[in-house]
Amino acid sequence: MKCSGFVYSFSLAIGLFFLGFNFSATAQSNDLKSEGSPISKTGEGKTNVIKTESGYQLYRNGFPYYVKGVGGDVNLDLAVQIGANSIRTWGIDNAQQILDDAQKHGMTVMLGLWLQHERHGFDYNNTEKVKIQLEHFKRVIDKFKNHPALLMWGIGNELDLQYTNTNCWYAVQDIAKYAHEVDLNHPTSTVTAGLDSMEVQLIKQRAPDIDIYCVNTYGDIAGVPANISRFGWTGPYMITEWGVNGYWESPKTSWDVSIEQTSTEKKQVFFDRYNNYIKPNQNYCLGSYAFLWGAKQEYTETWFGLFSKDNLPTEPIDALEMVFKNKPTESATPTIVSLTVDNKKALDNIHTKAGETYAASVNALLGVDMQTNVKDSSNKILYNWKILAESTDKKSGGDKEEEAVELNGLIKSKKSNNIKFRAPAQEGAYRIFVSAFYNGKVAYANIPFYVDKRTEQDGQARFIQVKNQSMSDFK
Repeated sequence: MKCSGFVYSFSLAIGLFFLGFNFSATAQSNDLKSEGSPISKTGEGKTNVIKTESGYQLYRNGFPYYVKGVGGDVNLDLAVQIGANSIRTWGIDNAQQILDDAQKHGMTVMLGLWLQHERHGFDYNNTEKVKIQLEHFKRVIDKFKNHPALLMWGIGNELDLQYTNTNCWYAVQDIAKYAHEVDLNHPTSTVTAGLDSMEVQLIKQRAPDIDIYCVNTYGDIAGVPANISRFGWTGPYMITEWGVNGYWESPKTSWDVSIEQTSTEKKQVFFDRYNNYIKPNQNYCLGSYAFLWGAKQEYTETWFGLFSKDNLPTEPIDALEMVFKNKPTESATPTIVSLTVDNKKALDNIHTKAGETYAASVNALLGVDMQTNVKDSSNKILYNWKILAESTDKKSGGDKEEEAVELNGLIKSKKSNNIKFRAPAQEGAYRIFVSAFYNGKVAYANIPFYVDKRTEQDGQARFIQVKNQSMSDFK
């Protein structure tokens, strides 16, 4: 199954011809080689891909530049603090401000040009629509090509996701060709959903002006270094979305909902995947962008976001700091050791009875390193729990989803690591979420559970007293 990308919401534009546009590199060296000089505050941002004896290298203003990137444009102070040097966008919404902010922070931008998707109704056989799209992005390239924070052009994101019309790659070529004609300072790229030999061949044949092949990959990241040249791409590449296992590649409950990794498991995933599949391949892989530097609802409210809904940094960011800076973080996030409901774990297919009372427990610690060596078991962690109905607005490719509905009044003593909760009255699928807060950071976990309908033989459920809490208690 193809990887899920981060898709900005789009709206139908006024006009007879086309769907509305959502307007919403990099180096190597021996050990992450040279990262280049700080970005010019006023001068040009010239980026070159150079062929070397061992592969390729990205140069920035004359210096080798290896991309340690994050996908998203928020919290740039923290991005710099953890060692990131570049950000990625998917479209040109607020592009001027994003480029300006990146420049102020000494960062670069892979600027995404959001091409329309067949799965959203765009027809790449409609020459008039395709021409309008091309003319639009010509103007975009003209506008931003001289910005000193610009690193490279990202022409289209996951156009191959659920597509049948491969003419989209001709549209990519037209934009890439124009970029080369008017902008000699920035390489072109396009992004596919995962790595597939057919897409590699199509891009080589139909979009020869693409300089860097970019891949969004999650659970399949191990196959990219081994397969990309075997599939026929012998040039430079980048991993432009990577992170935790997607919901499409995760274990499921018996009622067919995906089980999400805890933030601690995700931290280990980020650490391992960078060190095993990104860092060792610098001769061809010019860098990467971790997904997602922000928060969003996609399958759950916590699945991909590296920040909570309340914009608190989560545990996996510690792993990014470790791999970007090659040293441990000085202020670690709490670590989730376990989460249970009635002493059962997520893989146990937990069933509850409507209205009955159950126990949930989380074991969280402070000061646990990547080898899970406990350094300090502290009682200073604060907790918050909530129960949400399982999302009913699940989409593909990162399309905008509505948030799941939270059910209030079911949990007693939300600040404890051990709680009692009442199962919802309505039969169906739910999740119980727990967050562990310390020093402005948060770790989290959730367990899906199913509520079975109450029968007359079950009698009346017992009442539990609950207390409301504000999220301000945990910041």
